[in-house]
Amino acid sequence: MSSFLRFDGVACVRGGRSLFDQLDLVAGPEQAIEIAGPNGAGKSSLLRLAGGLLEPAAGAIERNGAAGLVDDRLAFDPALPLAKAMSFWGRIDRIHPDMIADAMAAMGIAHLASVAVRLLSTGQRKRAAFARLLASPTPLWLLDEPLNGLDADGIARVTSEIRTHLAGGNAILYASHQPIDTLFTRQRIELGS
Repeated sequence: MSSFLRFDGVACVRGGRSLFDQLDLVAGPEQAIEIAGPNGAGKSSLLRLAGGLLEPAAGAIERNGAAGLVDDRLAFDPALPLAKAMSFWGRIDRIHPDMIADAMAAMGIAHLASVAVRLLSTGQRKRAAFARLLASPTPLWLLDEPLNGLDADGIARVTSEIRTHLAGGNAILYASHQPIDTLFTRQRIELGS
């Protein structure tokens, strides 16, 4: 496989406003692509285009394999205990329960299994989103502000998982106003410049 994702001449229009056009990118194995730019430049929209959640105004997007998105939307039922909310996605994505337990442990939230999702802190919610991503192996991760709300331990866990994901021959596209550790090389795409 040569790439997980390819944009050819992609344009994005949101609310009648052109955010970017003629954007080309290729995300292949062991590749990290940083999407940079000021607020409102289209970074989140680009990630949603990459995940198939938005359609481009022009150009073509080709995806090979599944993509997993972590953004500020937590796709869990807030009334459910965390483990039950995670197991719902396990059934949808056909994930073995041990993978869910391992992912929660990797993100340091196994002790929160019986806590209702609505009671989780911002950082705990972010860790839960990453646990879901870890339990649903996808070759392409789409990360929108992945470090927001995380403490030092959470940041260390997330950056470690990013390095492991890339070393496993996978790819990430990410947008972050916080620097992510420099132990991996990246390509940078600047929007709004």
